[in-house]
Amino acid sequence: MSRLTSAFLLSLISIQATADEAPWTLNLYFENDLFSETDQNYTNGIRASWVSPNVDSYLNDERLPEWSRELNSYLPLFDPKDESDKSIQRNLVLSIGQQIYTPEDIDRFDVDPNDRPYAAWLYGSVAYHSRTKNKMNTAELSLGVVGPWALGEQAQDAVHDLRGFRKFNGWDNQLKNEPGFQLVYEHKNRISKGYLTPLLEYDTILHAGASLGNVATYLNGGAEFRFGWHLPQDFGTSALRSGGDNSAPGLGDGRYQRGSRNNNLGVHAFISMDGRWVLHDIFLDGNTFRDSHSIGKEALVGETAFGVAALYHGWKVSFARVHRSKEFKGQGDGHSFGSLSLTYSYSL
Repeated sequence: MSRLTSAFLLSLISIQATADEAPWTLNLYFENDLFSETDQNYTNGIRASWVSPNVDSYLNDERLPEWSRELNSYLPLFDPKDESDKSIQRNLVLSIGQQIYTPEDIDRFDVDPNDRPYAAWLYGSVAYHSRTKNKMNTAELSLGVVGPWALGEQAQDAVHDLRGFRKFNGWDNQLKNEPGFQLVYEHKNRISKGYLTPLLEYDTILHAGASLGNVATYLNGGAEFRFGWHLPQDFGTSALRSGGDNSAPGLGDGRYQRGSRNNNLGVHAFISMDGRWVLHDIFLDGNTFRDSHSIGKEALVGETAFGVAALYHGWKVSFARVHRSKEFKGQGDGHSFGSLSLTYSYSL
């Protein structure tokens, strides 16, 4: 195990050990197309993210891991400009995750030239949030590996064994091992907030960003509309999207300060949209430095999600049905999957 990986895991252990001393937040994500009764394309995604408490500085706040404070002095960090609210809250987010992609034909041993490659992506991420009440900037760096070392076949086979499903036969054709990196920047802006009735609130959050790397290079933009009882003062409920992870309920929310944990109750529905201009996608374009299976991608890809979220005593649970347009040439239809997230905020 590399020193970088060891340091990252030790940081996560340290966060868990000090959970009672500082309000770190744990976000767990699970996405799978079995929610849509399919088993193909983007077929599974998992991620665990730890969100730091609000800090005034990334450089000297001792609640942050020491290695991150040293690293932060070399990074350009961008605070949002908000004339209506000059107070800045900052959060560090540490994540580990895996994504798995498969073609449609479960029985085929050889490459299907008309379908996407087998692929998996195992990664760790460091993200920085700088936010005011209504604006948030996120910069995220993900490092990991694509290929057999990403353990996609093992993870999928374990789940299929557990559920009694047949296994995919073509994993020998998956993308080759390749180090992967992805640098993401995204800006979110809450452009409206108000009341539909005395008990029913709403807000609208726009986002725009970009990704650069051998894993994915694209421009994206979209919006989320939420309505319900006691909306949290966060920036929406994103599917498992790079740069989409945001602070959990309680961070910066006036209803959820010290001593008010038991009053953190609410439920809301949301509709979100995201569109991408895709310049590079390793899961369709294939390996960067070696020959591998690839297929022509669609340059413009859209995604819509409909879901509900509930907050209760420091917990937040959400579920969304996500619909994604065609991603590659010859794909019969778009793809749907379910996105489930569970959040718990450790308070003082």
